[in-house]
Amino acid sequence: MHGDNQSGASEFLLLGISESPKEQRILFWMFLSMYLVTVVGNVLIILAIVSDSHLHTPMYLFLANLSFTDLFFVTNTIPKTLVNLQSQNKAISYAGCLTQLFFLVCLVTLDNFILATMAYDRYVAVCRPLHYVTAMSPGLCILLLTSCWALSVLYGLFLTLFMTKVTFCGSRKIHYIFCEMYVLLRIACSNTQIIHTVQITTGCFIFFTPLGIMIMSYAWIVKAILQIPSATGKYKAFSTCASHLAVVSLFYGTLGMVYLQPLQTYSMKDSVATVMYAVVTPMMNPFIYSLRNKDMHGALGRLFLGKAFQKLT
Repeated sequence: MHGDNQSGASEFLLLGISESPKEQRILFWMFLSMYLVTVVGNVLIILAIVSDSHLHTPMYLFLANLSFTDLFFVTNTIPKTLVNLQSQNKAISYAGCLTQLFFLVCLVTLDNFILATMAYDRYVAVCRPLHYVTAMSPGLCILLLTSCWALSVLYGLFLTLFMTKVTFCGSRKIHYIFCEMYVLLRIACSNTQIIHTVQITTGCFIFFTPLGIMIMSYAWIVKAILQIPSATGKYKAFSTCASHLAVVSLFYGTLGMVYLQPLQTYSMKDSVATVMYAVVTPMMNPFIYSLRNKDMHGALGRLFLGKAFQKLT
């Protein structure tokens, strides 16, 4: 790249949601609070699962991976956002922007796949309980998780390499909290039709395939629950799936609002939905999964009691 294009693509300016100093101070403390809650919540989930042998089951293995993904997800974007909110220099390098984009695509995709895997796990647990141990063997769980990670990394690399073909020669200002594909395509000066078509096509496959797996899984789960004779049994079966359904609804609802639309209609109003799936969902997941889960309550209690006992001795 030469001339204006080189200077334009050497760095971008992440202006965030608002340029008002007063609003930026409010946003700083809001994002800092949410980031700290997200980190503490997801780290506690991971530590509880790792330290408690009662939770060494497929469901909690997938949950630990989801918590790790959420932890990595917010760490990829929020610290830079906090620095920008406190600094006059809001620049991010071209390489830094593409790195942020790679992890964003990779981790959103991984969230999709892990949520679908968790839905399948719940289907086996509710609909085929006698075959659960063999159907969800350790080898299969490792294979599922390895496949989720590998496909996510490959998809992130695929879209990021596509973005390296896009040129930027006009405004470098990004009115967003992080480098996001739609925002970059909007400020590009080269033809972005091909990459946008590829992104929509592959994105629909990445989005709808796991969603289809989840819908099918829960259709069978609901059918199985309705056949349970006792109300107590129905409640117990549904409660094991309610947390996952809440996370799925929050994640897919906000993700769909942002990405299932034409590039021309993408605007600042979508930043609210982006904050929801990029910040609020990772923060809410630990609460959703732990508040209704007695096993998680017990594991967290034993974790804290163990730490307290170590201090006393």
